[in-house]
Amino acid sequence: MVKITISNLNNLTLEYNDTTKTVLSIIQENYIDWMHACGAKGRCTTCKMRVLEGVTNLSEISFAERKFADLNRLDLAMERLTCQSTIQKGEIVIEVPEESKLPHLTYTN
Repeated sequence: MVKITISNLNNLTLEYNDTTKTVLSIIQENYIDWMHACGAKGRCTTCKMRVLEGVTNLSEISFAERKFADLNRLDLAMERLTCQSTIQKGEIVIEVPEESKLPHLTYTN
């Protein structure tokens, strides 16, 4: 079982058994809105998550993530794309970056 905690959504915690699903898929399957302008194709950075804990529990960095890191649009030490990342083990604690926050959701610190 893997676990996602979204710190700035009131520490919302999701648990899941499938390590093949992307972080974005898990979030969406739990009826949580998350920005993803390109339709989860890895063509933008709007689905970016800031990883506060557990970055090493995520899958290998994808080609799309490497491309955006090379363009200085993604800091791979603490940011990943939810549409490209899967949780391989354990848990991650993430937050929605300021630029990806949706206006109809209430975010916490």
